[in-house]
Amino acid sequence: MNSSVPPRVQFAATADLPAIEVPAIGQGTWYMGEGLAPHRSEVRALQQGLDLGLSLIDTAEMYGDGGAERVVGDALAGRRDQAFLVSKVYPWNAGRDSAITACERSLKRLDTDHLDLYLLHWPGSVPLDETLEAFLRLQEQGKIHRFGVSNFDVDDMASLHGRPGGDACATNQVLYHLGSRGIEYRLRPWMRERGMPLMAYCPLAQGGRLRDELMSHPEVLAIASDRGITPAQLLLAWAIRPVEGVRDVIAIPKAVRQEHVTQNAAALEVTLSEGDIARLDAAFPAPEHQVPLDIV
Repeated sequence: MNSSVPPRVQFAATADLPAIEVPAIGQGTWYMGEGLAPHRSEVRALQQGLDLGLSLIDTAEMYGDGGAERVVGDALAGRRDQAFLVSKVYPWNAGRDSAITACERSLKRLDTDHLDLYLLHWPGSVPLDETLEAFLRLQEQGKIHRFGVSNFDVDDMASLHGRPGGDACATNQVLYHLGSRGIEYRLRPWMRERGMPLMAYCPLAQGGRLRDELMSHPEVLAIASDRGITPAQLLLAWAIRPVEGVRDVIAIPKAVRQEHVTQNAAALEVTLSEGDIARLDAAFPAPEHQVPLDIV
């Protein structure tokens, strides 16, 4: 651990907004609002995260069919200005008019008049030109401040970037964790060259065999023990580590239990040594060729 200022990642300035920094670890909400945990517990967890400085909250109209957005709305009651709020639109709702309607529904569930960032959840059949037109209109109306995408591979990003307005894309949210490093070959360098931060969903891996394997891997356990941290904190610290001197990843783990929220926030204070990273690279090597984008 160290006592330095917790790491932050910058979203670039737009024509109307200055650059803004957010913590390198935020809060995810996938599977919230589905009755898997009491509503009150989910609300309290997000509020606890805000209290600990995890001000970026990520949600989507897909999560719980809007249920997660309602949880977030309740968590932000009376403190909306403390959060950097992100939501996502279904691909089939991303038309020039339907995206406006979908965003307005999200805003109503979130009980807010604007989103700080609005993402296309994954590539779909609606032409990107229509989605960009809708996003630009939403910006003009003040309903969103920035826009971006999710689950776009490097060729998708290049196509988006070459379209009118596409170069204003603020981020790409993709699966990224120690056991899934495919984006490091082309996608992350492409984004880094353009000053575009990357949002990492499932930074602790999706629940199941892979997550268990990561959390119980001998090298992960050994390094975490040496550092006096949990395996989850080690994985988060790895995900947000700077590469080539650039801090460009925002990890968005989801947590409901109070101790997990506390541990996630404390992971911001963990700095891995070059030796730690080398050991993890040896145990979980990055690919040496292009691989399909990993999606869950």
